[in-house]
Amino acid sequence: MSVSDWSGSFLAWEEELHGLKQRIGCVFARCAVRESAGLFLDGVLSGIERKTRWLMAEQAGLSKPYRIQSLLGRGRWDADALRDVLHDYVVEAIGDPAGVLVVDETGFLKQGKHSVGVSRQYSGTAGHVENSQIGVFLSYASRFGHSLIDRQLYLPKNWAEDPKRRRKAGVPDDVAFRAKGKVIGSSL
Repeated sequence: MSVSDWSGSFLAWEEELHGLKQRIGCVFARCAVRESAGLFLDGVLSGIERKTRWLMAEQAGLSKPYRIQSLLGRGRWDADALRDVLHDYVVEAIGDPAGVLVVDETGFLKQGKHSVGVSRQYSGTAGHVENSQIGVFLSYASRFGHSLIDRQLYLPKNWAEDPKRRRKAGVPDDVAFRAKGKVIGSSL
C-alpha cells in the first residue's frame, strides 16, 4: 500500500506500521532487538513531547529504559542495511516522478574533542565557528510526504589526517576527508 492509496483510517495506519516493522525486522538478527526496534519506532511516532529513552520506555510500558538504550548503544544491527530497506520502502510508499532530494547539514555543539569529528568549525546551529560535530542528511520529498533516507557524519580534515586519533575513536580506514558537498552520495 502506498501513502497515496491510504485511506487515513486508524486501522490502515496500524496495518502499515506493522508491515514496516516486519520489513525492517530482517536487519535485527535477535528477536529481542527486533522487538526493541519496534518499541523505539512506536516511541518516535508517539505523541510524547520529548523523545528521551526514559520517556519512550515508559510509553512502551517498560519500567526502565535499558532495552531502548541497548538498541541504540550496544545492540548489534547494521545501520546501512536499515537505510537500504528504508530507501526501498520510501520509493514504494511516497515515490513520485516529481519528488526531490534535499541535502541539509546540522551542527551538534560539543564540548571536548574526543567524539568523532568534533572540531572548531562553522555550525549553522550556533551561527558561527564553534566546537561541534556536523551531520549531513539526505531527505526525499514528494507530494505524498517526506523521509530521511541517508546520513553521514562529516569528518574534518584535521581528523582525517590524524591516524592515532582516528584509531582511538574507531574511525574506519576507508573513511576519508571529503568537502561537505561531497559527503553523501556513495549509497545513491
